[in-house]
Amino acid sequence: MRGGKPNVNLAIYGRAFAYLARNPSVAVIPLLAAIVDALVSYWGSVFTDPTGGSLDGLISMAVQILYLFAFGAAIVHANNIVRGHRGGFDASWEETRGKMGGIFLAAIGFQFVTWLAGYIGAFLGVPMLGLVLQLVAYFFLILTIPAAAIGGLPGGLAISGSLRAVRTNWPACIILAVVFIVLWIYVPGTVSTSLYVHYGMLASSLGLAAARGVVLAYLAFPFAVTYDETAFRGFY
Repeated sequence: MRGGKPNVNLAIYGRAFAYLARNPSVAVIPLLAAIVDALVSYWGSVFTDPTGGSLDGLISMAVQILYLFAFGAAIVHANNIVRGHRGGFDASWEETRGKMGGIFLAAIGFQFVTWLAGYIGAFLGVPMLGLVLQLVAYFFLILTIPAAAIGGLPGGLAISGSLRAVRTNWPACIILAVVFIVLWIYVPGTVSTSLYVHYGMLASSLGLAAARGVVLAYLAFPFAVTYDETAFRGFY
């Protein structure tokens, strides 16, 4: 985008399929995170039942932070591919390792702010308000992980970077949010349900993990491009 005017790059949603098909290694870290999630979901009750489920929330938050880190790693790799950088998975992983602390801090900040938004509604006794505040928080923080993974902004700076990027290019972020919701919520759920009906719980869990890993890898491309085109061409 130039001159600070919003720009929606719809082409990346089609090109992302080709990028991912030629570079399946983008999905490696997201798949590992999804497998960990599947194992935790499958065996988690062994550890949480003795505590009356009191650790469920903490474990769930840890898994979400793991997913956000894996998404950050995929975004680093996707951004290098889109920019035509050489080096493949190894070079991207080294870059991710260098930004690991910042990505984790950004992930924790993202989780805290979205949790706080929901807690405010619960504290006031208005659950619907909490849901609305959470949705608003999710939208304005949608580019937090790209800000850490591409921009190298840790923690609160990544959150601020997302706020600036969303305000600068909100039409692109609306489309990004819609695509994310459709792919992240409905596609893995549909795959998991279908496999469960035909092949049972184990196949369902493995299918859910595979679908989530591939979805995150695909989404890494539009997230990377949206942040890159907004932050590095629209802020200055």
